[in-house]
Parts: sequence; structure tokens; C-alpha cells
Amino acid sequence: MVNNRESHKKEQYYKQAKKEGFRARSAYKLFDIQKRFNIFKRAFYILDIGCAPGSWLQVVKKYTEENLVKYNDQYYHRDHYKIMGIDIEKTSPIENVNIIKADITKPEIQTKINSFFQGKLDLVLSDASIKKTGNKFTDHLRQITLCYKILELARNNLKFKGNLVIKAFQGSDFNKFYKEVNPIFRILKSYKPMSSKKKSNEIFLIGLQKRN
Repeated sequence: MVNNRESHKKEQYYKQAKKEGFRARSAYKLFDIQKRFNIFKRAFYILDIGCAPGSWLQVVKKYTEENLVKYNDQYYHRDHYKIMGIDIEKTSPIENVNIIKADITKPEIQTKINSFFQGKLDLVLSDASIKKTGNKFTDHLRQITLCYKILELARNNLKFKGNLVIKAFQGSDFNKFYKEVNPIFRILKSYKPMSSKKKSNEIFLIGLQKRN
């Protein structure tokens, strides 16, 4: 019998990540979300919450570098980008990306965000997850609690018409959380990327065009 580790290594997205130089298969969740919702349009200041091991930061850097050239016009444009990744786990460095080992639930994190960006963000991303216990009900509630913390950061730091991607777990309180997020954005969608594992109960909320 093939054990879970061997099965994971043979899995399509794992192989693709290794081949294309991404640190984890999760990179393809973000590619999928971008293809569907175009979240990186004119995005130059980006915060990635729960960034370890850094695969989403790799994708973010790719799109922000492209945006410097793609959106060099008379509309909203910057001649530089700023990317910050935050995680309680250590994340290996990525050139031109500011990575912080910190807990986003601590009040001092807002000071760090202000100090680095010195302005409103175009995009907030979160693939952050609690450490699962195996009890789906408990894990769902703990993940939703984390989501509320991330939502608070997003509300405080996203610019007008900025975008949000946040991972939740499906369960009893998901609809309540969805209703909390809905008035904040002109468009709100729930989406499970193709590269998410079939057995996973993760689901992403995509908030587009933050209201004032």
C-alpha cells in the first residue's frame, strides 16, 4: 500500500511545483484564483498572511513585477512594489520581499504594516490555517475566529477598491462570516480552487473592490 507521503509526492500539483520551482503546491491555488477573478489587476502593495513556506509570495512577486510594466499608463500606477509576508513559522528569504516571523493577532503587527507600506494596500491574501486537531467542528470554529482577525486587518489596511482573498473552512459558521464580509466589498464570491485537495473542507472568500 502507498502511504500518504508517497501519494502526496506523486500528486500532480506537487510534481508541478517541484518542476517549476515553487515551494509548495499551494502556488496553484493562487494561480487558479487569479485566472478566475483577476485579483492582481493594478496590485503593487500586497500583504500575504500565513505566508510559509513562501509559495504564494513567489506568485505575488511574479505578478507585481509584471504589473510594473503592464500598467505603466496614466491610471493608477506605481514605479515600485512592496510585498510583505507574515507567518508564525520561519519562511526562507525571497529577494525584494519583506518576511516577518510574527503572530498577526498581536496588536504590534499593525505598526509593522504601517511602517513598511506607509500607505493603503491593493491586495490582502491569506492562506493561513490553524493547526488542525482532527475535530472538524472545533477546527472550523477556530479557523473562523482566525478569519475574523484577518478580516479586521484587511478592513484597516485595504485601499478603496482593494481586493481580499481569505481561506476559511466550510461549516456551521461559514455563512455568518460570509454575511459579515459581504457589505465590505462590491463583489464577494466563495471558491474552491481546482488544486485544493478533494478531501479538504477549505474554501476561499474572494472580496473584490472594497467599498469606502
